[in-house]
Amino acid sequence: MAAPDVRALVARMTVRQKVGQLFVQQVYGSSAAAADRRNLPLYGVATPAQVVAKYHLGGIVYFGWAGQLSTPARTAALSNGLQRAALTSGARVPLQIATDQEQGPVRRLGPPATELPGAMALGAGRGTADARSAAAITGSDLRAVGIDTNYAPVADVNVNPANPVIGVRAFGGSTALVASMVAAQVAGFEKDANVSTAVKHFPGHGDTSVDSHTGLPVISHGLATWNRVDAPPFRSAVAAGTDLVMTGHLVVPALDPSGEPATLSRPIVTDTLRGRLGFRGVVVSDSLAMAGVRSRHSDGEVAVRAVLAGVDQLLMPPKMDEAYSAVLGAVASGRISRARLDASVTRILTLKRARGLFARPYVDVARVARVVGTRAHAARAEAIANRGVTLLRRDPRATPFAPRGRRVAVVGFGADVTAGLATELTRRGARTTRLVTGATPTAAQQRAAVAAARRADRVVVTTMNASRPAGAAQRRLVAALRATGRPVAVVAVREPYDLAALPATRTYLATYGWGAVSGRAAARVLSGAIRPQGRLPVSLPAAGGGTLAPYGSGLR
Repeated sequence: MAAPDVRALVARMTVRQKVGQLFVQQVYGSSAAAADRRNLPLYGVATPAQVVAKYHLGGIVYFGWAGQLSTPARTAALSNGLQRAALTSGARVPLQIATDQEQGPVRRLGPPATELPGAMALGAGRGTADARSAAAITGSDLRAVGIDTNYAPVADVNVNPANPVIGVRAFGGSTALVASMVAAQVAGFEKDANVSTAVKHFPGHGDTSVDSHTGLPVISHGLATWNRVDAPPFRSAVAAGTDLVMTGHLVVPALDPSGEPATLSRPIVTDTLRGRLGFRGVVVSDSLAMAGVRSRHSDGEVAVRAVLAGVDQLLMPPKMDEAYSAVLGAVASGRISRARLDASVTRILTLKRARGLFARPYVDVARVARVVGTRAHAARAEAIANRGVTLLRRDPRATPFAPRGRRVAVVGFGADVTAGLATELTRRGARTTRLVTGATPTAAQQRAAVAAARRADRVVVTTMNASRPAGAAQRRLVAALRATGRPVAVVAVREPYDLAALPATRTYLATYGWGAVSGRAAARVLSGAIRPQGRLPVSLPAAGGGTLAPYGSGLR
């Protein structure tokens, strides 16, 4: 269909249609026309297509747990069905279809889509070209299945090692590094793959020990600190042309002393993001089902206050009827002016037009298998992963080692990363034994791991947040493996901070992710197939205070 004149389209839309454009919602089901009973208590209708039509939705967000991402071909067919529902009802406006494909620990679209290292691994590799390439590859897979918006990249600067929700989702703890990587990824998604980015979580979620999914974080940075640490990556994203900015559910008294989370704060969304930073695109909230935004107001009032703050798109309100009715009522009463409503709808429709959704709303299902997860993209992903692995300690008697003929026990956290390690070492001639012991190894698992270690020449153990209080069982496992007398290499597969809790470790690597691609890269470093190139993108604090390893550390 031809791209319309946006102002003319807004002028002829009804208020209900305009309000619907403000909402991006999740639905259940893998087919637009198939009934899924899980939709009924939430929306009063059974099929995803009926949900779209009932509320005149502006967007849909996909999740694997909701049934949308089982296979690329089915996802593409679903996208077409949902677009058809939007284009044959109401104002006939195409949907934005979104997901969170950050890579690393937040990866919605699984195999055969290309698996790439996440943000902190890219930060460790220091290559903006790699960051852009990773975004372009990811965006290519997304666009092929009809996903035109990615809630990424993360622009938070992870300066707090205790951060429970950001961590390796950030590129690092250096403002300059994060700013450069964010700009590169915006270019990769938007310019190379024609996928909108939503940089997050404004005004900065990097210095908190509270997860906004379960509580309301307070960022204590003063204005000068915020300008120096948190703001530059968002300024960089705005300068790079990001289509969207996602607000975080966090309180920043230096920007708004009212105690309202950023999503509901006009001083933060309108005065700071639009005023100081000059952002002219679409502002989308983080999920309105999260505890951080629901602690002070009803779900309907949250939706209204977000719009009044300057938010354009309301993501996943948990009570859709209440939120939709509340915004309609606020418009009818004049609390939300018609001009305010039209401003958001105009921005949303302008974005849809710019991304070609009016002109080309459907994808070619037959083409999906030729685009998603190509060999060329997989090879590029392996090379990017290689450059991010960071070697911080090395026992010269044990690493690197020639795998051929060696018996190697691979144990620890993560089915995918241990499989990647074992597969790559086996491919290089080792005889490997693999045992996944999880984040809290039981006594029986520890005994089995020790038995495997005693039969091996080398031991590789993967840890995941072993430095945190919940990691005590992992720490005991590492100690037990060291007590066998076998050379032990520890591979931290999430935050790199585990070294502080494992002071006796003589060989220590960080992959910043537990995907198979990261495991294979670690195996190449351990076996000497490649030289380690990664450098710490954060500093590692010592257990007793001070710095254990400064930013930029990494053995070559």
